[in-house]
Amino acid sequence: MTGEINILPLPPTAAVPSRQQVSGELLKLLTPMDGLIAAGKSADAQVLSLKQNDQTFQLLLKVTLDSGRQTTVQATSNLPLPQGTSLTITQPSANNLAITVQQAQAANIAALTRLDTSQLPVGTLLQGKVLTQQALPQTPGQPAVYRSMVSLLNTALSGSTLSIDSAQPLRIGTLLSALVQDSQTLSFVPLANRQDQLAIAQQLISQQHRQGSLEGLLKVLQNLPAGTQPAQLRATVEQLLASLPDAQQLSSSKGLAQALANSGLFLENKLLAGAPPELTQDLKGNLLRLVAQLAPGLPANTSFNAAIAANTLAQALPSFVRNALGTLGQVSAKPHPGSFPLPSRLLQSQDGEGNLEHLLRLAAAAISRLQSHQLAGLEQTGMTEEGRLQTTWQLEIPMRNGQDIVPLQVKLQREDPPPREHKEQPAERESRQPLWRVDLAFDLEPLGPLQVQAQLVRGSLSSQLWAEQPYTASLIEQHLGSLRAQLLAAGLNVGELDCHLGKPPQGPRTRLEQRWVDDTA
Repeated sequence: MTGEINILPLPPTAAVPSRQQVSGELLKLLTPMDGLIAAGKSADAQVLSLKQNDQTFQLLLKVTLDSGRQTTVQATSNLPLPQGTSLTITQPSANNLAITVQQAQAANIAALTRLDTSQLPVGTLLQGKVLTQQALPQTPGQPAVYRSMVSLLNTALSGSTLSIDSAQPLRIGTLLSALVQDSQTLSFVPLANRQDQLAIAQQLISQQHRQGSLEGLLKVLQNLPAGTQPAQLRATVEQLLASLPDAQQLSSSKGLAQALANSGLFLENKLLAGAPPELTQDLKGNLLRLVAQLAPGLPANTSFNAAIAANTLAQALPSFVRNALGTLGQVSAKPHPGSFPLPSRLLQSQDGEGNLEHLLRLAAAAISRLQSHQLAGLEQTGMTEEGRLQTTWQLEIPMRNGQDIVPLQVKLQREDPPPREHKEQPAERESRQPLWRVDLAFDLEPLGPLQVQAQLVRGSLSSQLWAEQPYTASLIEQHLGSLRAQLLAAGLNVGELDCHLGKPPQGPRTRLEQRWVDDTA
């Protein structure tokens, strides 16, 4: 869905077709109510909801009687009365309520017909749901115009009703997105290359509510007593631990690429491309295999057994997670969606920590953590306000460091300039190379928590390092010269290199406006 939509001032005489402008507009009650309003009396009413049925509109009204008693009634009308409209009504018969023509006209233009750009600046993304759609009387020789009422779902105007005109009909119930062009013009955001922001955000919150740190599971797996598990389960555990890379492997480009590929971020793509389901080096695949082998050992757990029998682990994962986690969501406050790095989140201590149920809970929480990274990357993929395409990959790699396993969190972002309509010259093409950002977060003993932010564009690298321990910050500061020399030797132009004490400032460094259109809602 593309094109522009206009927010036009609605003159009373043009609010609806002239045949609907009568001197005593009637609201027909769906359920007749004799004596709702006494003869000669009136009552205040407010429109709670509006729904279109063919050419009529179904209303839910909250009626306040003279006695102060309130009740709700359902009625139909030929006029689309926006949600929140206040009316004064009388009751000429048990089947009908009446409003005056002046009220009908005023109510019909009660929807927003102009946007305040000081409140909603140009470029603001509006999201809404189409409530009504009417074809306006067509002027000979002019294109058809369709008038719709849209309930806004975001910004400070959430809950308000917007009246818009468009050159194409908007299907009732459609969820749409549009950018503010000026006070009376919006531009539809096309479906192609956009993400369903609301669905992603809701799923991300749910995943983060259930996720737990990888180190909790890996520590338990390392300390499992030998010979107490079935041979197949023991083989899976050994395979999972053996697949974890060490610092030396991650120091080479080939080893790093392999670790990124096996992080679990691309498992679904591999399966869709026809890769064998074993995927013995993939972290998420191994975790799913571990869950599948743990589940049959639990008594009376039919949901797990049914999922395993279906042999569709990737599709069954949500049911695994929901049934395995119990009270994990109460461990700590959930982080803000899209935050980086994900904070450490360990399962509360319980009796029988070595049993299969506890191990299953840890494995399910670890899978949810990997999914939280995947969804966070998806949430931050889309078009920036400047029209640049930003792609984000967020993942976590458990890295061996001696006898310890240190989770290395990674966020990669690529930002491409908007396409040019004319053919680019070589010099212009060089200046329009993509911008890369890399964020790293890890906790190495005895250095403590460290974060690295780097930016690479046209062969020039700049970086900021953050250490939470004063000794570590001082140590890194002393070796920045050596780091610069190594980067220069690798053929890079090196810009700013700094180390700071503490944590990076939180907030939208490059805030993405996600685009959201759902024509199936």
